[in-house]
Amino acid sequence: MNHPPPPPAGAPRTAALDSLRSLLTLLVVAHHAVLAYFVYAPPPGAFDATLLWAAFPVIDAARAPGVDALVLWNDSFFMALLFLLAGLFTGPSLARKGAGGFVFDRFVRLGLPFIVAAGVLAPLAYYPAFLQRESATAATGFVDAWAKLGAWPAGPAWFLWVLLAFSALAALLHAAWPRALEALGRAGAWCRERPARLVGVWIVAALLAYLPVVMKVHYMHWASWGPFFVQSSRVLLYATYFFYGVALGGRENGARDLVAPDGPLARRWVRWQVAAGLVFAGFVATVIVTAIQASRGEFSLAWSLAAGALMMASGVLTSTALLAWAARQRSVENAFWASLRRNAYGIYLVHYAVVIWLQFALLRVALPGLAKALLVTAAGVALSWALAAALRRLPGLRGVL
Repeated sequence: MNHPPPPPAGAPRTAALDSLRSLLTLLVVAHHAVLAYFVYAPPPGAFDATLLWAAFPVIDAARAPGVDALVLWNDSFFMALLFLLAGLFTGPSLARKGAGGFVFDRFVRLGLPFIVAAGVLAPLAYYPAFLQRESATAATGFVDAWAKLGAWPAGPAWFLWVLLAFSALAALLHAAWPRALEALGRAGAWCRERPARLVGVWIVAALLAYLPVVMKVHYMHWASWGPFFVQSSRVLLYATYFFYGVALGGRENGARDLVAPDGPLARRWVRWQVAAGLVFAGFVATVIVTAIQASRGEFSLAWSLAAGALMMASGVLTSTALLAWAARQRSVENAFWASLRRNAYGIYLVHYAVVIWLQFALLRVALPGLAKALLVTAAGVALSWALAAALRRLPGLRGVL
């Protein structure tokens, strides 16, 4: 649902990770662009404190069969992978800036954008959700309806404050117990030596972080405190990915070693694509079975756990496959990717409002759902990109965006 900021100023850039970050930016925009046409999207309902509208702000009667596969695939890995990518550069940045300088930099690049995104961009993005549901909402207007929510939905900006919290925790460990991060770095180096070891440890850690929690908390539940939202069942999983990234990144060149074009991950990149595809297919099969059982009023703990376990394995293998793909890109970068790299963070911050207003504008346009989904995706990328580029030209924003 979100995108991490680029590496901290002064951090050594890694072309492979730049490519992956850019690709994930496009996936984030596409993910939100197609949700209005999701086959299993709920009815619009009312704009109220249930917050059911927050996941699907605009619901179009035109549906697009097939986009559910994209949504399911993205949901299985992309948020967690974003936390891992952020963690990869944490150790070197801490070593360079110290705990205080690192936290200050993270507040400027995460905290300040979170305040603006949650305070201004989120209400702007959700206004079309109110307009579509106004007749079913017991409120005199948008401001009244928003005040009655009892919370302040921040949209995709939730990622920023959670990443800031993880970063602050890493800084605290660095200041109070530096040997802990050093031990993480040694463990990460041991995992990087062999891709099978890297993936095996990763899957086990993901399973331990997710399955016990999801047995107690509904997988769709979100906890919130004002504008601070986080998915309850996955917060420990996200922390695991972040600190696994910290471990793999080490204190110096771990990120570069992980995606070295001649490294073990890159040399066998094809097998990771195949493995990721096969496990994702198995995950989809278990989801279908559990959905059929739910439609019959049945519940199977074994099938539910199998779906959760395969989602974790699929997320890890998809992340590994994308890291291996990125490593194969070496340092070649054309003008398109260079511009996308520079504007990726800005695109993430502004895209949500852009795609929701585009979806709202197309509600009464007679087009097939798939055509609308493709149109909103393409226009959402283009408009968000142009807006991000324009914002980066403003004084003081280039250093943040």
